[in-house]
Parts: sequence; structure tokens; C-alpha cells
Amino acid sequence: MENKTITVTSPLLPDLDELNVYLKDIWSSKWITNNGKYHKELEAALCKYLKVPYISLFTNGTLPLITALQALRISGEVITTPYSFVATTHSLWWNGIKPVFVDIDPSTGNMDPDRIEAAITPKTTAIMPVHVYGKPCDTKRIQEIADKYGLKVIYDAAHAFGVEVNGESILNAGDMATLSFHATKVYNTVEGGALVMHDAATKQRIDYLKNFGFAGETEVVAPGINSKMDEVRSAYGLINLRQVDAAIEARHQVAIRYREALRPVEGITFFDDMPGVKHNYSYFPIFVDAEKYGMTRDELYFKMKEQGVLGRRYFYPLISTFSTYRGLESARPENLPNAHKMADEVICLPMHHELSEEDINRILRLIV
Repeated sequence: MENKTITVTSPLLPDLDELNVYLKDIWSSKWITNNGKYHKELEAALCKYLKVPYISLFTNGTLPLITALQALRISGEVITTPYSFVATTHSLWWNGIKPVFVDIDPSTGNMDPDRIEAAITPKTTAIMPVHVYGKPCDTKRIQEIADKYGLKVIYDAAHAFGVEVNGESILNAGDMATLSFHATKVYNTVEGGALVMHDAATKQRIDYLKNFGFAGETEVVAPGINSKMDEVRSAYGLINLRQVDAAIEARHQVAIRYREALRPVEGITFFDDMPGVKHNYSYFPIFVDAEKYGMTRDELYFKMKEQGVLGRRYFYPLISTFSTYRGLESARPENLPNAHKMADEVICLPMHHELSEEDINRILRLIV
């Protein structure tokens, strides 16, 4: 009998009987979208769980990035990272903003604060860092630089659901933070996302922008778009919120097993937990030093794939190497040595709450 295929992620799924109760209520109410009952309940529940003052739900994780830039009236140039999913930089391009890439800190994968000031020009209006793999950026340093130069800060926190530093949500850092609730994430609403902000006036503006700019039945106050979350996905999210802590703890146990087995392996490195941080174990990236390990990253990746273990080279290739961006001065490889090295060495191992001991052992046998 062939071994089953092991994927990088497995979605957190709601109990069908419980979901059916919600669905029957939605059908009977005949209100399936446009700021319905469950949409409001989910926003309130997420504010409490995530320890944030205001949150606005979206239909996916990319539209909050685009909308945050609109709401803060960002223009010109924005300093960002090449080591991320393409949506980060695409959101800038869609707003007519020039991305300016800076290199990463190899100890975290996040934007290196020491590289930011040299990238600032008179056209710079904001910084868009990413909490890569849910590991917190150096938010204090980044904010100090932003304050010094009068810049806005928008965090792409797609991986950072529930992550805290010394008991404080990292989603409260910067001017705004965005989340993704895609099915591959720790917490999901099938497709979905959110934008976190600090005050009621900003939330009201965001809510206008995600609903075509409508401020009432006949008044449009801005050229908004349609990015509202519907009632079905809101209900899905409410159920999943009740089981996300158990899923995160299951991921934590997988991380412990991986680290125990891989720590003695020469040429394989990984990130340890950061002191004072409540992690969500979104991903478990390993980094393959071909000279020490005796096999390249791609050789290991395809060996795993042939055996039905589907790791992911995440993030490879770098955003800065794509045709849209590689002509930028900041995209030149010599400017981004750490990002290129990490992209060339990374494999994200399967990391989700449904991995069995047999699955974990099978994955490890292919590496150790």
C-alpha cells in the first residue's frame, strides 16, 4: 500500500453539524452578506482574541494591504522586503507605488532595520515590513525610524495570527496591520482577511472603502472597492476561532519533534522560538547548507516530493527576481545577499494540526 501524500498544510475545518446550525440560521434570515449578524460577531470575537481595539474583515488577505495604502494615502516609494509572498509587493504596484527592497536579517528572515535608513529618499512615505513565518519584526526599531522621518508603517501580518510579544499583540504595532485567513493559515475562514487599526474613525473609513465607498444609501465618500466578507465565511470563522488554540498547540508539538530530531544534523538549521514571544507555529522552515549537508536544497526537496512529502520552497524565488520588479535598482542581487541565500536554502516542512506521529517520522527519515 502506498504512503499517503503529506502536504505542507491542512486547513482547520469546522464541525459540520455546528456549521449546519449557522447555515440554517443564515438561510432563514435571508441575509447572507453586507455587514450581517455573524460578520459583526466575528469582528468582536477577533478583537477580543487578538487583543486589538478595532478590526475590519475582508474577503481575502490581499485587499486589506491595498486598502491600507489607500486609507493612509500612501504614494511615492515604500520600503519593503523581497522575502515574502508576492501579494505584499503587488499591493504597492496596484496603488502606483514604487517598492524599494531592503535586505533581511538572517537570524529571523524579517526586514533588517539596519538597512532601512539608507533606503529612505525624499519620495519615501512608508515602510511595509512582514512578520515572516509569524516571527515578530523588530517593531520598536522600525517605529523609531518611521517617527524620525515621518513615515507610516503598515505590517503584513499574514502569518502572525495570535502572535504576541511579552503579552502584547504584535498586530498593534505600526499604523495598521493586515491578516490573511486563507485556508493554508493557522486560522482560516476558507478565504478571508482583516485589517487592524487603532481608532474608530479609521475603522469607519476602512469600512467605507471596502464597500464601494458607500457611507449611506445614496452617499459615496471615496472610490472604494468590494471586499466585504459574507455571512457564511463569518460563521465558518466563528467556529474555527473556538478550536484554533488546540490547533496551535498541536503545531507546537510538531515543532518540538522536528527540532529534537534535526538539531544534531549537520548542514540543517532552523529557527528556535524567540524569548518572550507567543508563537503560532505557522510554518517550520529548514535551511539546507549543501556543502555541510552533502545535498542541495533542491535535491532534498525533490527527494521528499518523490516520496509524497510535499514541502514548500517558501519564499523562492524572491519577489525581487520577478519580471515586474527585477529592473528596480533595489532589486539587484548584490543589494540582497541574505535574502537570496535564505531563498536558495529554504524548505518549509509540513506543519499542521493533523500530522500524526507516523507522518512526522516519515518526514524526518527523509532528512536525517
